[in-house]
Amino acid sequence: MVESDPRRRYLRLLAAGAGTALAGCSSLAAPGGRPGDESPDEPEKIDDWQYDPDEREDGGGGGLFNLTSGGGGASFQSASAASGDGGSVGLSAGGAKRIASFRRNIEGGYLPQPESLAYEGLFYNYYFDTGGDGSCDSLFCPSYSPAVTADPLSGETERYLTVGLNSGLDASQFDRKKLNLVVVLDISGSMSSPFSEYYYDQYGNEQTPEGDTDRPKIEVARDALVALTEQLREGDRLGVVLYDDESAVAKPLRPVEATDMDAIRDHIREDVRADGGTNLDAGLADATELLSEYEDADQSTYENRMVVVTDAMPNLGDTDDESLRDKLADNAERNLHATFVGVGVDFNADLVDELTAIRGANYYAVHSADEFERTLGEEFEYMVTPLAFDVSLQVEAEGYDVKQVYGSTAAEDATDELLGVNTLFASPTKDGKTRGGVVLLQVERQSDDATMRLSASWEDRQGDRSETETTISFPDAEPERFANTGVRKAVLLSRYADLLKNWMVAERAGDDAVTPDADERDGDEGDGEADGETTGIEVPPEEKGLGEWEQQSVPLTVSERYAERIGAFADYFETEAAAIGDDSLDRELATMESILEQG
Repeated sequence: MVESDPRRRYLRLLAAGAGTALAGCSSLAAPGGRPGDESPDEPEKIDDWQYDPDEREDGGGGGLFNLTSGGGGASFQSASAASGDGGSVGLSAGGAKRIASFRRNIEGGYLPQPESLAYEGLFYNYYFDTGGDGSCDSLFCPSYSPAVTADPLSGETERYLTVGLNSGLDASQFDRKKLNLVVVLDISGSMSSPFSEYYYDQYGNEQTPEGDTDRPKIEVARDALVALTEQLREGDRLGVVLYDDESAVAKPLRPVEATDMDAIRDHIREDVRADGGTNLDAGLADATELLSEYEDADQSTYENRMVVVTDAMPNLGDTDDESLRDKLADNAERNLHATFVGVGVDFNADLVDELTAIRGANYYAVHSADEFERTLGEEFEYMVTPLAFDVSLQVEAEGYDVKQVYGSTAAEDATDELLGVNTLFASPTKDGKTRGGVVLLQVERQSDDATMRLSASWEDRQGDRSETETTISFPDAEPERFANTGVRKAVLLSRYADLLKNWMVAERAGDDAVTPDADERDGDEGDGEADGETTGIEVPPEEKGLGEWEQQSVPLTVSERYAERIGAFADYFETEAAAIGDDSLDRELATMESILEQG
């Protein structure tokens, strides 16, 4: 039987992997195409967008083309231009890659979620001396840099150690893998609210924007998606899923070189509107189904990834964070990985922080479409390129215990002797330093003559494990003693994040709430603050999220106690920033000043 519709015949042949059979068939133009424009040796590109918002509102819907085959390989440009010094590529931990949601809330006069100030996201704002000596000749070469330093508020001596995330991968040889990429775009009602305002006020009432407001989140998301498509190359495949109350495959997963990408971008700008509920689970399910065809793809050649653009406030379908995380973790075991891009001041970092604390996952929160476009232009290859998995660091010594871990999404699973990092992504380097290139440990010494043996192991993309072992000792010195500026910067930023997280927790709990001091956390009955003691900067308690994922605005407030602590810490921060010599740290000083001014 011969198909009478040339477009359907074209789709059927491509789906069967017979795209080459169409060579020279210029009369089989896809909608929007012009016969004769293409080379007689190449098939015409097709506009395979199948989402019509008007049909959706009328209860209709387009058919689904199961067009996921085809696409030849092509070599990609290297990332050496993105690497600041053209030398080696570094590594950074998965999880958060930005703290834009935290900053945006402060600027808008809102009290951020504590989770929006993720340690690994804060670290990724800066370049670190990792302590490596340049001799690394393998995928991952951890290095270790100790520090002995006093808490700036209590004066108590503390010991820290950075794990430098070095790689011997040369920037000139670094190519991102071919992408099987599905973009999952949130088009729910909350995406219609302005980028700088909450969809729900502090009482849970839905807001109706009036007058001249900032751009709606959906506009920023559309621009971000268009910008993302500009990063795709021959050999990649692209699919698009849209979700509100339910989910729809707007564009099947198919080769970029066979797609009319200009037409797809026009559809994104014209057909994507925000309305309805938020069924994140359905969107993830459709994306998983599209990617499943390629779960057995060669990991040395292909990266299977969904990029979810959302404000992360699901209210329909499966909204349980553990259940959603389990589904994404199951996907990761099948080599189907996830990146979340958070948009809007009310982006729910709490939920996404949970969902991306798994193998191969990361997330970015952005201020604006312009920021996301810059991120894509400078870092896209790094965003979608995990290199090492299931990194484990074993502390084999009786003389030291691991007290706290900063900069790893698996930090909560750390014990006195073991810590882990789920994923290491490729990361840019500049002037011998790596962006976000450290994980920080705070350790407690149990004996004066203690030494620390560290065994690190990890898995590459092909599933092969490697291991290294080294012995280190802390300097027998009084504070302040730092092996390099990298560990000094990491300690400074971790203390900054601890203090501001404690502030956010306390302000959300009430005016009289205080963070327990070390004696209370260890079970002592003493109250520390009540008898006038000055406590140091404590690790903030873990806070459980609200019963619903919809974010309600909370006005920014600063109690007298935290105004004093933040003010004192800001003086310390300024001194340390000058000693480190990184002018970009001034942005954290500006944030503290803004908190004190608005509070």
